[in-house]
Amino acid sequence: MHTSVEQGLQQLPGPGGERFAALMAHGSMRTELYAPRGHDPQQPHTQDELYFVQCGHGEFVQGDTRHRFQAGDAFFVPAGQMHRFEHFSDDFVTWVVFWGPPGGERE
Repeated sequence: MHTSVEQGLQQLPGPGGERFAALMAHGSMRTELYAPRGHDPQQPHTQDELYFVQCGHGEFVQGDTRHRFQAGDAFFVPAGQMHRFEHFSDDFVTWVVFWGPPGGERE
């Protein structure tokens, strides 16, 4: 499998105004490109996830913690945890990788 940021951006916004594009999947793994504009409306997900910031900068809120981010940063979010991007630049784009069982993996 192969994909690129350009392939994802060509799919945005989606037909219903979606700001994410599903690009790869295998078993429980899904890879998306996420490029919200203005605000990040996402809710907690049922799977563990990784974010790899491709472009832009801003703040990432994860539970009670706030992190400044820029291109090249990565975040892990366990299944079910509240999180969102805030105060992000207009060029913000991130890869998102979901995997594992509902409820997340256990150590």
